[in-house]
This record gives sequence, C-alpha cells and structure tokens, in this order.
Amino acid sequence: MKSASLLSKLTEATGISGREDRVAKIILNFFTHEEGREWISQVHRDKLGNIILHKKGQSEAPPKIMFAAHMDEIGLIVTDIEEGFLRFSSIGGIDQRVLVGQEVIVHGKKDLLGIIGAKPPHIQTPDERGKSIKIQDMTIDLGLSQEKTESLVKIGDSITIKREFCQLQNSLCSGKAMDDRAGVIALVECLKRLKDLRHQADVYCVVTVQEELGVRGAFVSSYGINPDIGVAIDVTHGEMPGLPDYEAFKLGEGPVIVTGPQTHPKVFEKLKEAAKAGNIKYQIEAEVTPRGTDAYAIQVAQAGVTSGLVSIPLRYMHTSVETLSLEDLTETGRLLAEFVMGINSEFVGGLKYC
Repeated sequence: MKSASLLSKLTEATGISGREDRVAKIILNFFTHEEGREWISQVHRDKLGNIILHKKGQSEAPPKIMFAAHMDEIGLIVTDIEEGFLRFSSIGGIDQRVLVGQEVIVHGKKDLLGIIGAKPPHIQTPDERGKSIKIQDMTIDLGLSQEKTESLVKIGDSITIKREFCQLQNSLCSGKAMDDRAGVIALVECLKRLKDLRHQADVYCVVTVQEELGVRGAFVSSYGINPDIGVAIDVTHGEMPGLPDYEAFKLGEGPVIVTGPQTHPKVFEKLKEAAKAGNIKYQIEAEVTPRGTDAYAIQVAQAGVTSGLVSIPLRYMHTSVETLSLEDLTETGRLLAEFVMGINSEFVGGLKYC
C-alpha cells in the first residue's frame, strides 16, 4: 500500500484522545493481515491502548531503540443538550477560530452528521463582531428535536471534524489529524526499509495514544520498554507567510532534526550522520523550551532515557486542513532506518554524560 493511500485512511478515520480504537484498528490490520505483517517480529496493544510494533535485532544482547508517533487527534466532546442542539468543549488544543461552519461527526449510538453554528454577524453587537467567537457560544445542529437528540446522544460522547484527505500540487496533501498520523506513516516507511536489512538493535515502533492530553501513551510505553534510545516523531510548523524562518521549516526539504535540552547531543549528532549517510535532506531546529511531544515522556521514563526528536514540517497545525509534503514522510522513514543501522552496543555504551 502506498503511503498516500494509508495516510488517507488514517487521517479520515476517527480517533480523538482516549477514543483511538477506530484508527488503531486500521493500523493493527495493516500489521496483522496486510503487507506490514512481514516486516515485524510481533505486535501487541498495551493496557492504555498503545500499539507496539517490535522488530528483533541480530545481536546476542541487542540494544533497544524506541520510536514513538501518536495516533490520537484533537476533537470535541458533548457537554450538554439544549433544545436539540449540542453544547461542547474541546479535547486537546483545537483552534477555536476555525470551528464555526465545520461539519462534524457526533459519535452517539450511531454516527450523526452535524454542523457547528453560532450567532450570524448580522445580529451580533458591534463589540461581538470585533472578537473571535468563543466555543461556549457555539452549538452543533443535528437537525433533530430535543427528544430525538437525547435518544441518540449523551453527555460525554466524542465528536470529530469531518474532513476528507486531499492531494494538492507538488506532492503536498491536506487533511485533519496529520498531527501525528503523518508520524505513524514515517514509522511504516522505516519498518518497510528495515524488513530486508540486518541490524543489531531491537526496534520498537510505538504508535502512542493520548499525546494531545499530556503525552500519556508515551509515558506508559517508554516505562514498559525502557529503551536505550528513544526518538519521538512528531510535527513542527511549516513555512507560510507571516512566520519568521527560525520558527517555521520548508515543506519538501526533509525532516527536521531537533536539538535542545530534551534531546541528547550524541543522538542529535547520530541522526545528522544518518541523514548524511543516506543522502537525505534535513533541517535543524533549536528548541529550548519544553514541547508537548512524546520526546519529553521518553526522556524521563524510569531512570531516564537517551532521547531524540525528529519533526515533519506541517502548515496550519491543529486545524482540519493540516498540510505537509509526502516526500518529507518518505525521507523521515529513510532517516529512521539509517539511524537504526548505525546503532550498536558500542554506541549505546558511550551514551553517558561525562
């Protein structure tokens, strides 16, 4: 299956934080009944819902590498039913400015199509027209009466934005939940390349849950695996008008290798070496503040894990039209595979601060 086809299936699937089962089913099926089953040694899902894809290394005492990319997406949750309309709140850091006018799917007793509406500008006060509409002033219209809505929907039901995957020009594509199902595709690309290669390290590709609510899946999985090296694969801001160069990165120019307090300097250098060995274009981001990625959870697991972070440039983050380059996904997968090929017990033994 081509990356674009699998990415389309993943991004169009629903799976807000804590309710990832539908998207997880697609990933599990790919690695148990489709071509991915030949690429790994074993697969299992832990108690929190993380999917752990394990490919064994060839050495007698293999070091352990963990790659992590999250499958959960931001979304909404029903908080009240008012005259047949739904009140709602956000799950994760959704951009409230773009919600009005969106089509949504309410996951009640059955999936229900709805639209997000608010007071039209024609009848807003001058003060209201000058401000962004707050989420508490929006409702979801299902076209149903109060009685019928209450029979199909309950408080706590999840809601996802309805958005189809689309391909733009120059290998760009757009859709919801690219953050971070694009990272999942990078893991797929990595495993595809490793299937015919002999590498010393055990590789654990972990598709994590609940990243958008505080990197919970990565905390659990990294504690259980206790890897020698852990690298998170996530997204970073892509270049667009209005953003300075140091805050945004070019689409189609390769993965972004991150340096800073949350990444070990030797892992950072090893990732750069891997990129050069594979003739892979890459960009560098200096990140000095804590970020909400799985890298943080990996870094502080158990007694501490040597960590790294690789990011994929993405425009319009946390909207339903997140946009990226398919070429960057392929190159990120190649980078991870090259990194694995360069890891042995000697390198892991040298990962100490002096």
